[in-house]
Amino acid sequence: MRLPSEVMRPERMGAAFPTRLSFMRSLVRRLHREQWQIESTVFDLDDRGYGHAIYTARGPNRTYSLMAFSNPLRDDQRTDRVIAESWDACFVLFDGLPTSAEVKRLAVQAPRQEGGRFCPSDLILSRANRSVRLYEHVRDALAEGRQPDIARLAEVGYLMRTTAVYGNGKFGTCDRERLTDRPEFAGPFQAEMLIVYLIRCFTLDHVEHVARCQSPDTFVPMASENKRFLGIGNATGLGMAPFLITHPELIHYWANTREIALQKVRSIQWAQGRVQQRFHELLQRVMGHVADWCVADEAQRRRIDELSSDLVRLCAWVDGTTSRLERETPWDAVYCWAVTEASIECQELVVSLLIELYPGEVDPLEECLATDVRTPLDGSMQIETLRNIIEQVYAWTFESDFNDRASNTYFWYYSEDKMEPRLGFRDNEVGAECEMPIAVARDVQHLYQCLSSFSAVTPVATLLMQYPAHRHTVGRVQTIAQYPYGEVQGNLIAAESRPIDLLRWKLAFFGASKFDPKSNLWTRITLYQGAPLPADLPEYDSDDWCFPVRPGVA
Repeated sequence: MRLPSEVMRPERMGAAFPTRLSFMRSLVRRLHREQWQIESTVFDLDDRGYGHAIYTARGPNRTYSLMAFSNPLRDDQRTDRVIAESWDACFVLFDGLPTSAEVKRLAVQAPRQEGGRFCPSDLILSRANRSVRLYEHVRDALAEGRQPDIARLAEVGYLMRTTAVYGNGKFGTCDRERLTDRPEFAGPFQAEMLIVYLIRCFTLDHVEHVARCQSPDTFVPMASENKRFLGIGNATGLGMAPFLITHPELIHYWANTREIALQKVRSIQWAQGRVQQRFHELLQRVMGHVADWCVADEAQRRRIDELSSDLVRLCAWVDGTTSRLERETPWDAVYCWAVTEASIECQELVVSLLIELYPGEVDPLEECLATDVRTPLDGSMQIETLRNIIEQVYAWTFESDFNDRASNTYFWYYSEDKMEPRLGFRDNEVGAECEMPIAVARDVQHLYQCLSSFSAVTPVATLLMQYPAHRHTVGRVQTIAQYPYGEVQGNLIAAESRPIDLLRWKLAFFGASKFDPKSNLWTRITLYQGAPLPADLPEYDSDDWCFPVRPGVA
C-alpha cells in the first residue's frame, strides 16, 4: 500500500479523481440493486417554470421526497457565493411524504435557506442557480423541435449549479445520528447524494416543461443520451476544507479503504482477457472525457494538457510490441509506469482506472468507508511515547519554520455572518485570536518543544495539567498514531497553501468530476454526469458511467 506520507500530501490530494468507491457511485448501485422507484408526484409550475414540484424516492423500507421551489430571480442576484440570499430554485429532502401543511411551511422556509427554520423531518437543505446560457440554449432548442448542440453540453455539463448542500442538524435539519440505523444512509453523505440526484431529475424536467410551454406545437423532449450526459453543477469553497481536519478517523477510513482497493488490484497476478479489454475501453473513454474537460484557469489547463499527453503515451506503452498486460502483475506495472513517467494528475487517474476494473474485489469495501469512532485521550501515555509518535508520524511538520512569516501567513476562522469557515491574513486582518485549530503543523511543533521540559516517563496528564492548551494537539497526535491516513500532511496556513487541493480530494470521494477552479479558494464541479436516469434504474447498466463522454463518442 502507498504510505500516508505519499497520498496525504496536499499536492497529490489536489490531483484526485473519483473512483467506484465514490459516494455517488455507491448510492446509484443501491438505487439499482434495491429497485428504487423515483417519480414526480407533483409538478405545479407555471409557463415560466415558477412554482413547486415534489419527487418521491421509494425504497424497500422508506420513502423520501424532494421538495423543489422555483422562483423568479434577477440576473444581478444570481451568484455562486454563499452570501447570496436568493436563488433560482431551493430544495428540501423530506423524510416521508409531505402533507399540504408541510408543503406550505417549506414553501416559506426553503427559499430563506440559512435564514429559514427547519424541523427534524427536513433532512437536507439545498439551492441552485441556472447555468443561464446553457439552460436557455437547451430550452430554445427543444422548443424549436431540435436537440441541443452537443459541444455546448460538453462545455458546461449541467443546467443548474448548487451552491450549498446542508444537513446534519444545520439550521434545524435532522441530526445525522437519527439516520444512522437506516441502511440507505449508512455510508458517508448518502442523504446528500440522494438530494443531488433528485435535483438533477428536477432540472431536466424543468427545462423540458419551460420549452414545451414556450412552443407546444414544435417542442421535442430531450434525447435520453443527452439527459444522461447532463449532471448537476456545484460551486464549493472553503467551507468544506476544515472537515478533513476535524474528522481524522473518518478521513483515515476513506483514504485507507481506497489504498486497500488499489493494493488489491496491483497484487493481481494475471489479467484475464476480458479485463484487459475493459482497461483498453476505459482508457479510450477517459481520453474523451479529459478532452471535454473545459476550464478557464491557466494552471489547471496546463495540467489537463499534460494529462492528455500522458494518456497518449500510456496507450502507446500498453500497446507495445509485447503487450504489457500479458506479464505478471500487469496492473502494478501500469501504476509504476505512471509514477515514473507521468504527471501526478495521470498517476491519480490511473489509480481510478485500476480500481474500476475489479468490482468484485472493490465494491465490498464500501462497508469500510463509514465510522463514528472517536479516539479518547490517553492521559497515562508517557512523554517518551508521545515524543516518538511525533518524530515518526509527524516528521513532516518540521519542514516548516514558523519563525518565517511565509509559514504563518493565514489563519482559519468561522464566519459569524454565514456560519462558514473563512481564511484571513494574519498580518492585516483581525480575528486571529479566534483561530480554528487547523494549523496542525505549527501546533505539533509547539507541543514537541514543550515536551523537552518533562522527563521521559512523565504521564501526558501531568503535561496537560500544566499546559492545558496542548490538550487538543496531544489528542490529535494519539489519534493519528492509530489512524495514519487521517492527517493532511501539509502546512495549511503557509503562503503557498492551496485549500482547493483539499476541496478536490473530498469532492472526488463524493464522485465529482470536471474540476473547474476559480481560484485557490473555490471551484466548480460536475456531479452525476453520465449517471442513469430514474427510468434506467431497473435494467440499465447502472454502474458503468464513470468518466462520461459526449453522446456519439465511443
